[in-house]
Amino acid sequence: MIDIDEFFEILTEVCDELPEGMFNELHLGVILEEGVKISPHARNDDLIIMGEYTKSRYGNRIVIYYGSFARTYAMDDREFIKDRLREVVRHEFRHHMENLSGMHGVDSLEHEDKVSLRKYLRGE
Repeated sequence: MIDIDEFFEILTEVCDELPEGMFNELHLGVILEEGVKISPHARNDDLIIMGEYTKSRYGNRIVIYYGSFARTYAMDDREFIKDRLREVVRHEFRHHMENLSGMHGVDSLEHEDKVSLRKYLRGE
């Protein structure tokens, strides 16, 4: 696995690919955390959170978990990791854009994530 400094460089590259307007109202920016984040719904530490979009009274932010990537993609090369990171970053930005638009219905990514979690919990 690449080290955290190189991972941060890749994260910067991936974010630079996005239009500037997508960062509107992302008050706290895109944050890189060192640790692994395990979902509170995980059965055996097998549901790893790679990134998340959070809203608080202090503002909106996207958090990317380096440790989660390091644990999941320890044997993969830089390009593979960059592709996975791009997917996660865009996923979290979709949450941000849907939040700004007020979209929370059955077509929202939030709904899709809940459906995926229910499938996981049922063992599907």
